[in-house]
Amino acid sequence: MFVPAKFAEQDPAALDWLAAHDAFATLVTVADGEPYASHVPMLLERDGGAVRFHGHLARAHPQWRQFGEANAMLVLHGPHSYVSPSWYPDPEASVPTWNYAVAHVYGRVRVFDDEGRLSTLVAALSAKYESAVGSDWRFPDAAPGTAHELRGIVGFVLEASRVELKFKLNQHHPAEKVERAAAALAARPEADARAIAALMRDRLARRKESA
Repeated sequence: MFVPAKFAEQDPAALDWLAAHDAFATLVTVADGEPYASHVPMLLERDGGAVRFHGHLARAHPQWRQFGEANAMLVLHGPHSYVSPSWYPDPEASVPTWNYAVAHVYGRVRVFDDEGRLSTLVAALSAKYESAVGSDWRFPDAAPGTAHELRGIVGFVLEASRVELKFKLNQHHPAEKVERAAAALAARPEADARAIAALMRDRLARRKESA
């Protein structure tokens, strides 16, 4: 990923923020010279300095058989939004852009298929997302007759060897332009636009503090 210095996010907490914001990630591997991508919900685990992502695929899915010596890449997609030059104080001297936050996580992937670990993973995933929608449904207690379905999936763990964080938030623009654009985005109905506005304001405040 091309990451200009101004857009490189150095705070490790930004990865946690992205995983909390949207952990439906894209997992990319290469087999026989061809890229292959899957879209999977993930769980982030920090263990000391180690960063691990946990997920699962259908047993019939061919990608897990590609896991091995080669690195995989996991893409976490954060909020993103179009930025109009009309929002700047000098629209006649400005151009459109797109602001966004994203992470690329690289590392080896290990597979597991023992029922105990799979049950723990599915329980953790369902608890996280059921809580997010206000539900108390929990696996396996809420559906004890479905435990046999674990035989249809394979779990995996990606242990990060490298993490790239790119938060493109108008850091190369003067404060007034950032503030004007953030105000316009904050007034938009789209959740992503408002999230980008909040990130822009946060990074601008950091810039002012360090000046």
